This record gives sequence, C-alpha cells and structure tokens, in this order.
Amino acid sequence: MTDSHLIPRRAALRLLGALGVSAAAGGLAVGAPARAHAQALGQNESVQDAMKRLFGGKPIKDGSASVKLDLPLIAENGAVVPVSVSVDSPMTPASYVKHIYVVADKNRIPVVTRVTLAPEAGRAFIGANIRLGESGDVRAIVEQSDGTLLQVKREVKVTVGGCGG
Repeated sequence: MTDSHLIPRRAALRLLGALGVSAAAGGLAVGAPARAHAQALGQNESVQDAMKRLFGGKPIKDGSASVKLDLPLIAENGAVVPVSVSVDSPMTPASYVKHIYVVADKNRIPVVTRVTLAPEAGRAFIGANIRLGESGDVRAIVEQSDGTLLQVKREVKVTVGGCGG
C-alpha cells in the first residue's frame, strides 16, 4: 500500500476548517433561507401594532372551546410567571396547530413567545416561564394549519414581592 494518495492529517484539518468557515459565512449556501428580522431591542410596540404585524387584518375567533391557557391569577414575581397552553387538536397532516403565540398586553415587547409545531408533534402543548412587566391581560393565540386564528386571554395581577399591591 502506498501513501501517495493520502492527504496529511494537518492538510485535511485545514481543508475542513476552511470549508466550515466558508459555509458559516454563506459561501456554500445554495438557496439560502430568507433572513429573520427581529424587533429592535428596546423598541416599544403596542399590542395592536404587534397583532397587526403578526396577523394583518385576519379575524381572530374565540378559542375557549379548544384552547386552554393556564397561568396564575396573581404572579408574585413578574420575572418568572409559569404559563402553559394546550390545544384540543387532532394534529394530523390535514388539520394541525401551526403556531402558538403568547402575548402580554402590557409588556414593552408584547409578543412573549411563538412556538412552531408540526403534525409530528402529536399534541399541541407548550409550557414555559414568561416575564410580565406589570398587571394586564395575557393572550394565547393559536394559528391552525388552515389559517384560522383562535384566542383566549386571562388577566394576571403582578405583585411586588407577593404583597398583593
């Protein structure tokens, strides 16, 4: 066996490193996905502006029959408020929950989270801790695969140090 066709280990590592840097810089991207545009940090946005940005003029129906929003009525610490959203959905390729949004009306940036789901998820459920700047409504908005929007909301009172004030 001859070593004439083998690449030295260091040369192979340099080549792989260069390919990795090139791929990370977009040099090897074929049909690269569109860039995400995040909201500028520190920018205030009203809940109406956020809803218009996300959903345009699409009507949002009452989702109380199939969407369950679970969070405390009184949050003793607004920095850590547990929230869960579950949706009664078949989660089949023909009918499934596409996105679940959690929106806090009084937050400086109202869209707290957006979760994307696929039929393979098996069930439509999210659980997380969110931050609430002050007392106000928290909404769960569900976008189904057919474009239907469902919403439930609940008022949460944020207390300072659990004092109820």
